[in-house]
Order: sequence, then C-alpha cells, then structure tokens
Amino acid sequence: MSVVRVRQLLVKCSVLAAPLLLGGCQGIQSALDSHGREADAIAWLIWFFTGLCAAIWVAVMIALAIGLRRHDVAADTPPLARQHYGSRRSGVIAVLTGLTALTVIALSVLSYTTDKSLATPGKQPINVTLIGHQWWWEIRYDDADPSKSFTTANELHVPVGTPVKISLQSTDVIHSFWVPSLAGKEDLIPGWKNDITVTAERPGLYRGQCAEFCGMQHAHMALLVYADAPDSFNTWFTAHVSAAAPPQQEVKQGHDVFMRSGCILCHAIRGTIAGGRVGPELTHFGSRSSIAADTLVNTPDNLVAWIRDPQGVKPGANMPRVDLTDADRQALARYLESLK
Repeated sequence: MSVVRVRQLLVKCSVLAAPLLLGGCQGIQSALDSHGREADAIAWLIWFFTGLCAAIWVAVMIALAIGLRRHDVAADTPPLARQHYGSRRSGVIAVLTGLTALTVIALSVLSYTTDKSLATPGKQPINVTLIGHQWWWEIRYDDADPSKSFTTANELHVPVGTPVKISLQSTDVIHSFWVPSLAGKEDLIPGWKNDITVTAERPGLYRGQCAEFCGMQHAHMALLVYADAPDSFNTWFTAHVSAAAPPQQEVKQGHDVFMRSGCILCHAIRGTIAGGRVGPELTHFGSRSSIAADTLVNTPDNLVAWIRDPQGVKPGANMPRVDLTDADRQALARYLESLK
C-alpha cells in the first residue's frame, strides 16, 4: 500500500472518529461538560494539565526531530571540541531537569489548592445524607426541625446556586459517589463518613454513577440529580416533606395489596403502617422518573414487570419475588404510581 493511500485512510479515520470523541465532551454525565462550581474547578484543572502536557510533548518531539537531523560530532573532531560540545549538552540537560522538577511541583501545588477549594462551600449549605446500598441510593434531607426532614431514594434534587453538603455513608461495601457534570468522586466506606459539596450553577438533569465496583449490579447503580430553580426546589421540597395522601377509591385495592403483602416489611410509606427500612422509601414513588436506580423508566408496564420478577430485571437485587396475582400486581402498580 502506498504512503499516499495510508495517509488518506488516516485522514478518513480521523474524520469519522472525531464526532465520537467530541460526543464524550458533553451530556448529562461528562466531566468535560461542567455545570457546577466544583466541576468547573476540576474541568479547568483537566484542561490545564492536558494543555501543558501537550505543549511539553510537542516541544520534546521538536527537539527529537532536530536531534535526529543533526549530524553527530565527527569522529575526527579534536578532543577539545568534543569536550566543549559535551559540556554544553550537559548544561542543557541540567536546565531541562530543573524545569521538569519545577513543573511537577507546580502541578502538584495546583492540584492540592484546587482540591482544598472544593472542600470549602461558599455559603451555608443544605445538608443531605447519601447512603449507598447494593444497589441503590438512600437520600435523607436533614433539618434542625425534624418535621422538615424526610427520606427518598435514587433521585437527588438540589437548588441552583446553593451548596449542598452531602454526607456519604455505606451499609454494606465500598461505593463511590460521582456526578461528573457537578463534582468529583468521593467514596462511601462502611463505618466511615466522608463529605462532598455540590453546587449546581445551571438547572438541568445530571446523571451520577457508582464509580467503585460494588457487586453484580454495580453498572445499574445510577443516581439522577435534578438541579432546580430555587422556587421549583422549594415546591418539590414542601411536597416531599408531607406524608402520602390517603388512597382514593380507584387505588384502594392496590393500597390493600401493599399493606397485606410482604412489601411493608422492606419499604416505608409515611402516613401508613408501612415502615420497612430494608428497601427504598416509597412515600412519593410516583413522582420519580426511574425504577431500581435508573434501571427502568418509571412507567406502569415497567413497574408491573419489576413487581412480577425483580430478579429477571436486576439479578442479585435484594428484592424478592412476591407471589401475587396479575390483578393484584396491576392494582399495586396503580397505587404506587399514584404516590406523587
């Protein structure tokens, strides 16, 4: 194959690959598409490191090309001349070694100062406790007034422009919190509490993911983060502080199925006798957009399929199969979807 043909193929491959590479720089789960104060600092650090390292690489390649084109000292060059040439080369090497050391020190200091700034929220934060389970997220909004504290699951709402201090805990194995567009990574370690602060700068939906392998369904342990305008967040918060509304007649059958089955042993619905703490809290389940930590979209058909055979949807999940009739499953799904 000719050199011209090889070059043509390389150009075509580069053109075809460019959209794929650039596509990873944006979206609801990209560290390079930052929408938060902490993510902005991390993205700037990434680009600075990348640009500086690229410039150094180019400089090294240019020096290498010059060196390859330059003739070595001729064998018949007088010894004194060769000694002078060697001394000059040693001086260049010493200078470059010093510059390399200074570059490494400067980058280390920059990384440290950036990391330190991320741990300092700009103003009084909202406090949230995030608890990792195999394989879902328990979310507790904490307030000095217990009547304003509540628990939800798998979907975190934050107000735009307000720091949210998240206390990270785990009940079983090591998990890792990571919402690339809003903040960096932080581990959830059993028996230990870590903190991370998230400050969303623009409204939107952002996807987080457990970034530490935690078992069979690690890939299906996602966290959806909604950055709401302050008024929208206050409306959402007020609605979720309240207990579940009494069931209307059209969903009363499903309510009764839930209360007499094994569901109440694992799940809680505030305002009812259901007080289980093994599985996700379901008080306002109907307002969530996903099922089983973003494994399925929250639709009536998907909910029925999940109730019928959770192991078929998410093998290894702790939710067992409950022996119900088709009519009971349909009624139960209608009741859960009504919990707004």
